[in-house]
Amino acid sequence: MRLGKTYRKGGFMNEKVKSGSRNVAIVGPYLSGKTTLLESLLFVTGAISRKGSVKDSNTVGDSAAESRDRHMSVEVSAASTEYNGIRFTFIDCPGSVEFAQETYNALMGVDAAIVVCEPIRERVLTLAPLFKFLDDWEIPHLVFVNKMDRANIHVLETLHALKAVSSRPLVAHQYPIMQGEQLTGFIDMVSEQAYQYHPGAPADPIPFPESLKEEEHIARAEMLEALANFDDHLLEELLEDIEPPQEEILKDLKMELGADLVVPVFFGVAEQDYGVRPLLEALLREAPEPEATAQRRLKNIKGDTALAQVLKTFYTPQGGKLSLVRVWRGKLTDGIVLNGIRTGGIYRLMGQQQQFVNEVDAGEIVALSRLEGIKTGDTISTEQQAAIKLPKAAQLEPVYALAITPEKRNDEVKLSAAITKLLEEDCSLAWEQHGDTHEVILWGQGEIHLQVTLDRLRRKYNLPMTTHLPQVPYKETIRKTVASVHGRYKHQSGGHGQFGDVFLDIKPLPRGTGFNFNETIVGGVVPKQYIPGVEMGVREFLTHGPLGFPMVDLAVTLTNGSYHNVDSSEQAFKQAARLAMQTGIPQAEPTLLEPILRVEVTTPSEFTSKVLQLLSGRRGQILGYEGRNDWQGWDNVSAYLPQAEMQNFIVELRSLTLGVGSFHWEYDHLQEVPEKLAERVIHSNGNGGNGNSK
Repeated sequence: MRLGKTYRKGGFMNEKVKSGSRNVAIVGPYLSGKTTLLESLLFVTGAISRKGSVKDSNTVGDSAAESRDRHMSVEVSAASTEYNGIRFTFIDCPGSVEFAQETYNALMGVDAAIVVCEPIRERVLTLAPLFKFLDDWEIPHLVFVNKMDRANIHVLETLHALKAVSSRPLVAHQYPIMQGEQLTGFIDMVSEQAYQYHPGAPADPIPFPESLKEEEHIARAEMLEALANFDDHLLEELLEDIEPPQEEILKDLKMELGADLVVPVFFGVAEQDYGVRPLLEALLREAPEPEATAQRRLKNIKGDTALAQVLKTFYTPQGGKLSLVRVWRGKLTDGIVLNGIRTGGIYRLMGQQQQFVNEVDAGEIVALSRLEGIKTGDTISTEQQAAIKLPKAAQLEPVYALAITPEKRNDEVKLSAAITKLLEEDCSLAWEQHGDTHEVILWGQGEIHLQVTLDRLRRKYNLPMTTHLPQVPYKETIRKTVASVHGRYKHQSGGHGQFGDVFLDIKPLPRGTGFNFNETIVGGVVPKQYIPGVEMGVREFLTHGPLGFPMVDLAVTLTNGSYHNVDSSEQAFKQAARLAMQTGIPQAEPTLLEPILRVEVTTPSEFTSKVLQLLSGRRGQILGYEGRNDWQGWDNVSAYLPQAEMQNFIVELRSLTLGVGSFHWEYDHLQEVPEKLAERVIHSNGNGGNGNSK
């Protein structure tokens, strides 16, 4: 070849490689073929002798039982291999939006990412949140357009669609050669050499196909123009119609990829290994070395002690706790003490298989055992009192909930410890013991996410659960004032009797006030020592009003009463107060209140009208919408939405927005339930229902 490079079939290989390792995440939407690509990468590099398939549940990635049950990734999988003297650690990340936290955590520790997608225009939009995350963190990334044998749009249309969702310019690194619907080869856009694919073997050089000359020229010109935006010398050459040397183009690709300024695009069919070898060669030649990534991530962090960060936590049935870590600085040795904790071992991973190693240098991703008390995202160091905290991915807010109960009552004591471990593995989960409904509520990112979590509870901890939709924490209040409600409790049963006699005024308060108790007793008609009993009786009644729910936003005033020198007691006045409330509250026109949430929905602008309809159809009150800051082509929609309408809101929102819509919510206020709906809720509650309106 003209460059003086060592030529390999399918591309170039740089003879001088600075570092002996690369860490690469494989990311992309659900069903784009990420696990299949990992299998192909491992096969081509000789790490496995036979490829598995997702359908047959025998791949290196997706090795967890929950993944194989569903034929989809539900957690990250790591696999190490060697290629041309370089150790690659690939991190296969879930594609479902419900497991995005796993992906974001893993991306914090890699040198580059391969974004896998399909050549289907309608699905390109699903890449937007991922591109945004990569660019916000300046993580170098390449695009691998997979399943080119199923393309439904032209190559240039594919590139145009991808450019519309990326804030960084995309540059075609190769141009696919198609024969009908079949991918048969590619043109290297640097050398303009064409190659033909062969099943199970590297590609061979072939003459340039004249029929693609015009299309390839357009794509190559766009690539060079994009690179020239960051290289004045290249810009001068293009302006003077000078063909730039290939060494210069490759150098620009490496520098600008490493700085996350451009995104090279590759095409292939991972199932047939087509495009995988050129992709590997590009990772060898152009992906940033671990030293460059560490220099960027550890900017302004001084010191020379060993430093690492946890990307993922696993609890394995056999080996206990494993922490997948990126070593940023120094060397880790077997038994090293990190954050005051002695590690149990160092392992390279190949799916669920573990290979013990005595030591690893900076730049590698390995698993450490027995880092008790260390969570995903934590920074670990040989300094026991280390104050260094490396940045970590933001924790996603939960958007879907189920109330859970152990099938066996005796298992309730084990539930808290098991959930604590699950939260260490997956920080996008949350749980609470609800104060009003007394339910244990498990929160997550969607229905499948919580079903996977319940499967883990059953498999790992032998804790099968029953589930139901969480109860809506309805409240009651009153509409009108009732004065001088009388309550008398008189009981005689031999010896001292019980006597209490009170008059209460009951009136509504403004929404959100809560409850107030006052007394205007004069002349000692109710002795002071008995007044706390009156308040206690009133408060106990309010925990369960006549409609079946706690009461709020009312004031009760003790105005009068009488007592008996011998038979009166605090307990008797407590009972008298309850009797007065039982008489007075029904007269005060009790009404049902529901919690109203303020929601902020984020959606691509093309779906905004559908989101507005969705909110309105769920009794939402639209407050307005505006463009989303720093998200071109996206909107934020603000609304009030009853909590009763929220349970499956995320499911329908994702269905309307190709899975990319999301929302933030917070409690705002209580509001009266419409009369017909209130009747259904009260009827459901009175007949043993859970208080849900849906």
